[in-house]
Amino acid sequence: MPRIPLEDNFTDVIGKAQRGHQLTDDALAAKAGVTIEELRAVKGGEIRDHVIQAIAKPLHLHRETLLALARREWYPTQPVFPRGFAMFNTPDGDMTVNAYLVWDGKTRQAAAFDTGTNAQGILDTIAGENLTLRYVFLTHTHDDHIADLPRLAATGAEVWASELEPHPGAKTFQENAHFHLGELSIKTLFTWGHSPGQTSFYITGLAWPLAIVGDSLFASSMGGGLVSYDMQLRNNKQKLMTLPGDTVFACGHGPLTTLKQEKKHNPFFAR
Repeated sequence: MPRIPLEDNFTDVIGKAQRGHQLTDDALAAKAGVTIEELRAVKGGEIRDHVIQAIAKPLHLHRETLLALARREWYPTQPVFPRGFAMFNTPDGDMTVNAYLVWDGKTRQAAAFDTGTNAQGILDTIAGENLTLRYVFLTHTHDDHIADLPRLAATGAEVWASELEPHPGAKTFQENAHFHLGELSIKTLFTWGHSPGQTSFYITGLAWPLAIVGDSLFASSMGGGLVSYDMQLRNNKQKLMTLPGDTVFACGHGPLTTLKQEKKHNPFFAR
């Protein structure tokens, strides 16, 4: 698969934090001790080191990682799963969106997580690997993530969504629900804030612990707090950043990353 670009650049991160903290440009410039012209130049994409570092503090962002993101100095090392895991990156206008498939090597039972805009790759993998799709789990119900749900549902798989964000025809789960596919264990974590029922799925039994996080978290960024910025940030910190250190994050947009890398390189979480 070609290298997938980061979902957010440094101006996206600044914008998400600024909106989350409800700071106007005037207020942010005053708190940071920069001029409004300097702030707007940076928000327009100019890399002015002293301004980026100055605005990081009132936005509660890590200065060095925000600057590194602006300079394009980091991209996550991609973890390798020798078996039982596949990622699908499909176009959505001028963006792309991810969906995932995991399966147990003995029983050949599989679970899909979201659909992306085109589930053909998922269906081809199911056929090629001689799998039975047992579950389709929805991280959330924004259109880009469930655009091809009817085709996956037509396989006869059970469709599941959060009780906080139900979807027609889907069964609903509570937080800390457990599902099993042979030796694989899947646990639900409510990491809402981007959407009312945004859910992450923590999976063990593969080569690495895996958290399919939807739009809760991106490599070097996080999902926008469309419902609640404070709760999105809190849920990420309490439920995702406390998982085992070798956990792989499979994000709704952008490349794979890992908990260890995000603690070091993500402006929202590095310290």
